[in-house]
Amino acid sequence: MSRPGPRAHAGVGGPGAGEGSEGRGRRIALCAARFNGDVVERLVEGARACLTGAGVSADDITELWVPGAFELPLAAKRAARSGSYDAVVCLGAVIRGQTAHFDFVAGEAARGIQQVALETGKPVTFGVLTTDTVEQALDRAGGAHGNKGWDCALAALQMVELLHRIDA
Repeated sequence: MSRPGPRAHAGVGGPGAGEGSEGRGRRIALCAARFNGDVVERLVEGARACLTGAGVSADDITELWVPGAFELPLAAKRAARSGSYDAVVCLGAVIRGQTAHFDFVAGEAARGIQQVALETGKPVTFGVLTTDTVEQALDRAGGAHGNKGWDCALAALQMVELLHRIDA
């Protein structure tokens, strides 16, 4: 399976994995922040493209929109604990401004998302762009540097598969 952008990825299971089958039967929550929505919508599009390309049914992908990146951990925790999803993909964009607000939001979103994964034992991936400019964010949301939404969705599928193998 390959993604839009300069790089290509092997199948979810790594070399030799069957393309298009890794996501069959998987249910994925996409938790997305509305703030910087133009960027985040592109990340969501990339994540959806990856998931459906890997065999996840469009009906098994649920979008959960929150106000901003700071709210992602709570929505991710509820989704992960609901039992309705195999993985949660968190997507957002925090763009540096003139104040320290960027540091607080970006750091707490990252910490909170990691904490959700560790507390729930579910794959919860971090697809929150933390950039200095809107241009840098757009470059990572389908531009010159690929689509980090795609990458984050792929990581979620890889973690679902890995944890399934560990638990088997």
